[in-house]
Amino acid sequence: MYEYSTSGTCSRKIRFDIRNNKVCDIAFEGGCNGNLKGISILAEGMEPQTLIKLLKGVDCGGRGTSCPDQLATAVSKALEQR
Repeated sequence: MYEYSTSGTCSRKIRFDIRNNKVCDIAFEGGCNGNLKGISILAEGMEPQTLIKLLKGVDCGGRGTSCPDQLATAVSKALEQR
């Protein structure tokens, strides 16, 4: 299980796992509950590189990042640790 402390978003942490080259068990701490549940459901089972490609750079209100962008960053960092 990976845990990532977010930066620049309403969510504080993201927890997830990567098994059999699929991102799974995604959970956000804090943030917009309904939206983050939706992102988690849509991203469940996605290959890490696909998730990163789709979500990297998504901006929320001019912050330069977002919860989806932070998830992409977290998954990228997790891949570096493997």
